[in-house]
Amino acid sequence: MTTSDHTFVDHLIVGAGFGGLCAAIKLDEDGERDFVVVEKGSDVGGTWRDNTYPGAACDVPSQLYSYSFAPNPDWSMSFSPQPEIWAYIKRVAEGSGVLDRFVFDTEVVSAAWDDEGQRWLVETRGPAGVRTYAARTVIAGPGALSEPRLPDIEGIDGFQGEIFHSARWDHDVDLTGKRVAIIGTGASAIQIVPEVQKVLAASGGHLDVYQRTAPWVIPRNEHRYSGLEKLAFRHVPGLQRAARTAIYWGRELYVPAFTKNPRLALPAKLAALKNIRTGIKDPELRQKVTPTYEIGCKRILISNAYYPALDADNVDLVTDRIAKVTGNAIVTEDASGASTEREIDVLIVATGFYTTDMPIAHRITGRTGRLMSERFAETGTAAYKGTTVPEFPNFFFVVGPNTGLGHSSMVFIIESQVQYVRDAIRTMRVNDFATVEPTEEAFAAWNADIQERMKPTVWSSGGCASWYLDEHGRNTTLWPRTTFVFRGLLHTFDVEKYVVAASTPQASEKKQEVNA
Repeated sequence: MTTSDHTFVDHLIVGAGFGGLCAAIKLDEDGERDFVVVEKGSDVGGTWRDNTYPGAACDVPSQLYSYSFAPNPDWSMSFSPQPEIWAYIKRVAEGSGVLDRFVFDTEVVSAAWDDEGQRWLVETRGPAGVRTYAARTVIAGPGALSEPRLPDIEGIDGFQGEIFHSARWDHDVDLTGKRVAIIGTGASAIQIVPEVQKVLAASGGHLDVYQRTAPWVIPRNEHRYSGLEKLAFRHVPGLQRAARTAIYWGRELYVPAFTKNPRLALPAKLAALKNIRTGIKDPELRQKVTPTYEIGCKRILISNAYYPALDADNVDLVTDRIAKVTGNAIVTEDASGASTEREIDVLIVATGFYTTDMPIAHRITGRTGRLMSERFAETGTAAYKGTTVPEFPNFFFVVGPNTGLGHSSMVFIIESQVQYVRDAIRTMRVNDFATVEPTEEAFAAWNADIQERMKPTVWSSGGCASWYLDEHGRNTTLWPRTTFVFRGLLHTFDVEKYVVAASTPQASEKKQEVNA
């Protein structure tokens, strides 16, 4: 319903990746059909729409990295490439019957809680101009890896060649015969490096890879599904679910090594060291790529092609500190202070995303009149059950603080959180609650428990500095327990941990005006 000022909806969903799409589908199933999904991109897919760099693929098996309610018997291989995952998300969206309520190329400018109207006033900007939604609830699924982070390097803004972030790959740039630099050796970079190296090797080009910290890289045990296997997945009842379940429990076996005793990760460490020996002949290069921290402290990566690419004749691994970028080169400084200048034509930045600082929090104003980012500056980026935050009634995160994983599928977490949100909305409907807001006590207890559980984990004691940690050294990113515990804790909306309120007379009058 639209008035002259506002478009009234029951639920506004932010983001059309795995999280936002899941929320839309499940709300629709529950009969909560009065919702709008706003998406800043031009299609569904989130990170799998945006990350189109060469070699982009998932490092969680696709049988698990997919919706439990929408199995895909036609995955081509165990770790599917980006185009296949994006096509899967689009196919699920198209078959769900919810796309009529998606608004694309539209970003959230601001969201402010209207205490009198007991609704969120969300200002958006898109092709139709500026529009304000008055929403009973906001479900935010902006994605943990959605906002690219550029490195803070002197002179990078003055580089005269081609420059782009891995998550915003410029396909118009021809790398043939070029001198290319890649800054970063994380999950995206180790997929990009082998692909770029091949292009440059065939055309007389050269690649410099700038490494600050060596990652642990284990072999990619890829399996390509045969036509017979796909046929069996499609027609044998329960087979694909059994395969998914087996992968799930195999992944959960990693948890004790991360959270209790890093020595349990010795098999993975030995596999990673063998991967180095197999892929690299040069002893000096082997030493450069061998991490000095416990495996698992930073994200464990998978690749069979990364180390052979680094060992190629047309690739140099640079481990000296980057001092600055000039108009046509990168200047490094070694331990003695001596500098080296390496000229380049193309600079590819693979330096990750904003994770501990949630960009959307800078646009959300709560019940007390302060931004969510201001609250996070005091308490750290945190939420109750990774989903709700005091001062922000009827606001729900999907993939919120401390919901990330180092071993399994985020789709499992997404479905768990969406179940919690669905039950919250049911509870509000049944009891005629206008607002629900977690108590400060519940919020504090939940996050104190998480940080206490973080202390013995490899992420806290493994000897590395990772993007899991905020500026205070707190891990605000990962979930420090098993995923089945997470699902159990979020299965039912625990209304006793919330402050609830009935509809005010003013809000009721506004609702009657809209329905008139």
